[in-house]
Amino acid sequence: MTSVDGLVERNILSVTLSRCAESPVVLLEGPRTVGKSTLLRALAAQLGGEVLDLDDIAVRDAVAADPATMIGGPGPVLLDEYQHAPIVLDAIKARLNRSSEPGQFVLTGSARHESLPRAAQALTGRLQRLPVLPLTQAEQHGCGRGLLARLLREPAEVVAGPPSSTTRDDYVERILRGGLPLALAAPTPAARGRWIDSYLRLSLERDVQELSRIRQAHALPAVLERLAGQTAQVLNGTAVAADLGVDAKTGRDYVRLLESVFLVRLLPAWDRTLTKRTTAKPKVHLVDSAIAARLLRITAAQLTRRDPVALTEFGHLLESFVIGELLGHVAWTDGIVGVGHWRTKDRHEVDLVIESEGGRVLAFEIKASTRAAGEDFRGLRALRERLGHEFLAGFVLYTGGRSFSIDDRLHALPIDTLWSR
Repeated sequence: MTSVDGLVERNILSVTLSRCAESPVVLLEGPRTVGKSTLLRALAAQLGGEVLDLDDIAVRDAVAADPATMIGGPGPVLLDEYQHAPIVLDAIKARLNRSSEPGQFVLTGSARHESLPRAAQALTGRLQRLPVLPLTQAEQHGCGRGLLARLLREPAEVVAGPPSSTTRDDYVERILRGGLPLALAAPTPAARGRWIDSYLRLSLERDVQELSRIRQAHALPAVLERLAGQTAQVLNGTAVAADLGVDAKTGRDYVRLLESVFLVRLLPAWDRTLTKRTTAKPKVHLVDSAIAARLLRITAAQLTRRDPVALTEFGHLLESFVIGELLGHVAWTDGIVGVGHWRTKDRHEVDLVIESEGGRVLAFEIKASTRAAGEDFRGLRALRERLGHEFLAGFVLYTGGRSFSIDDRLHALPIDTLWSR
């Protein structure tokens, strides 16, 4: 699936167009270089209107000096990287006070809206936020867009699909390539690694500093490395702070800053009611599996070994990779009201829970093994018992080749189902 300029057409494009018909302001948020600017140009081509690129210093200065005039043109106004001049939100608010018609503004940002000064309150109730995430395998291969909707509608239909031929080496390659467009375009693994190093340096030195003039900013790369070491695990902020020799609050501030610039994803705990038997701690996932692997200095040769350390590293990176794929599907699927991981103090856990309107739940457990055995379904069975009829289906996503049903509403699927069906 490609756009007119040869680039991948984002599945979120059609969702954004529909939101523009409903809301006066749509905000597209996500990491740097993930394709937000390309998406904004595609929207401009369909909606009309002018794109103001606030990464351009001259444009940024003009908007900061006179935001009302700069956004006063006819048609929709599309602002790229609006966080560089957040004062523009006041001008947008003033214009919306005169008219709240839908489709007036589309913004993109590489920092979370609530992390910016005055952003949280300026457009309350008038803005819809959409995530723009690294390219999923489904987008890279131009298929599988409707998979999550199909799972919500009729899970057994998907289970009846053909076998998979994707090997462990194939999964390793996909993990290490990730989904950032410029990293995908790198000609060699070494070039990709150098690009990621530069990308992280820019994000930490510029984007984080724009958000907060923190002390000990030099510690941020070390924080990110330690969080990479925790990817796909419950966040242990105390250990991060102790490793760096800072207090717990400072450690939490660092983690929040890295989340604010979309380098780290904190997957919240999910439960209808947070009981004493359920942990409320988030799970850490690096926003892109290639970034996690680079920070850990893990190569394809290391991941393909069969020793215990390599198997553990592969399992964690695979889980973060698959979570990223699933959250990409969530982003362009209507009717999703909540996502999170489920983990109880008596050691039941499910890697991802997706809740739809009406309280129906899909649950996913991710396994690096080529076999999906009965014990792999333990957490899914516990969640099914907890939810009863609201448990729509549970899936073990694994590296094997066969789809099958093992029990009432419990199924096994090859991981590549996420982009092959």
